Amino acid sequence: MAQYSRIEVASVMKEQGMVPLFFHSDVELGKKLLKACYDGGGRLLEFTSRGDFAFEVFGELNKYAIKELPGMIMGVGSVTDAAAASLYMQLGANFIVTPVLREDIAIVCNRRKVLWSPGCGSLTEIARAEELGCEIVKLFPGGTYGPGFVKGIKGPQPWTSVMPTGGVSPTEDNLKGWFDAGVTCVGMGSNLISKEVIANKDYEGLENKVRETLDLINRLRR
Repeated sequence: MAQYSRIEVASVMKEQGMVPLFFHSDVELGKKLLKACYDGGGRLLEFTSRGDFAFEVFGELNKYAIKELPGMIMGVGSVTDAAAASLYMQLGANFIVTPVLREDIAIVCNRRKVLWSPGCGSLTEIARAEELGCEIVKLFPGGTYGPGFVKGIKGPQPWTSVMPTGGVSPTEDNLKGWFDAGVTCVGMGSNLISKEVIANKDYEGLENKVRETLDLINRLRR
């Protein structure tokens, strides 16, 4: 069962401005990556469901977070149907992120008051997601649409909260473009938790990068 309501999760997403995301099949390595993000100030993490037995890995990581990392909000991404969303919510997922807009996922998440963020690529999809109760829309793939798309949709729909994922990097120019356009937060995967970080087990480097990126986002939003 989720430890945090969708309103609480949305508030932390807005406050932090960034949701790191990753997948790895090694539970112990995942715990170290998770702790590095936490020690760097991160309080959200999206575990992407992309490998065999991913649900088992997530279950162990979430148990670890609940026990050892107070305030860490774990969610799951790359969820493609309601059955998978329900399974992850049984394992305590606090938010569900999807690559596409699926109403079956909206229904099961809303029933449990769990935040869900669907991947959308048009104003029509975004409007439909909001009609279904979506708090923060995922713009995916973000790099394909760019900050100009966000700025464009915020004109007729200033109430829309957007989280681009894909095409986001921890550089000042990139983040300034997104936040100047009006995004609520960004999702950041391999540009933050890179293959090099994982291969070299550079947990201290990841901790520092997370801290620096959060500080940069705070400065850009002032």
